[in-house]
Amino acid sequence: MQQLRPLHLGLTGGIGSGKSTVASLLQALGAAVIDADAIARSVTAPGGAAMPEIARQFGDAFVQADGALDRARMRDLVFADPLAKQRLERIVHPCVGEETRRQTQTALERGHELLVFDVPLLVESRRWRQQVQRVLVIDCEPATQIQRVGARSGLAAEEVSRIIAAQSPRSVRLAAADWVIYNEGLDLPALRAEVMALGLT
Repeated sequence: MQQLRPLHLGLTGGIGSGKSTVASLLQALGAAVIDADAIARSVTAPGGAAMPEIARQFGDAFVQADGALDRARMRDLVFADPLAKQRLERIVHPCVGEETRRQTQTALERGHELLVFDVPLLVESRRWRQQVQRVLVIDCEPATQIQRVGARSGLAAEEVSRIIAAQSPRSVRLAAADWVIYNEGLDLPALRAEVMALGLT
């Protein structure tokens, strides 16, 4: 497969798949990583660009004392109310898009030949899919996802299963992939070897 340069690579995977670890490995190899989740957290942090409109539309109950989004309260709401999810996305997505464009331009000005867009919901989003030339999916078994997320965050298995169910089905992610790394039973050196074998850097 011919590599276009600079290559805009979409990186995705279900929660607990190891996607963030792969992003870190690619960054260490010289890629510019643009992390959609980190950007979304920044625009909903104290003083974040999305917070005034979130407070206006959802009320002060969804704003913590420090001015950040009450993520747990909002997560419960959007799981229960799809319309609330759409309202939140209409506020957050434009803010994320603006910061993404800024980071992309900075990476291009610095001469990066590989831009990695780390997007958990890349497959679900037509907007994100149009911004990348290739898609790398990090895949593993659902039981592994539950174990990893529970170990790092303390979430109950039922809660992790609910998050998994809200994401694209595994089969849909795999169907959208140009490359897949099956991150099952791999230690860090083995995972790095899988990344290197793609020849992206």
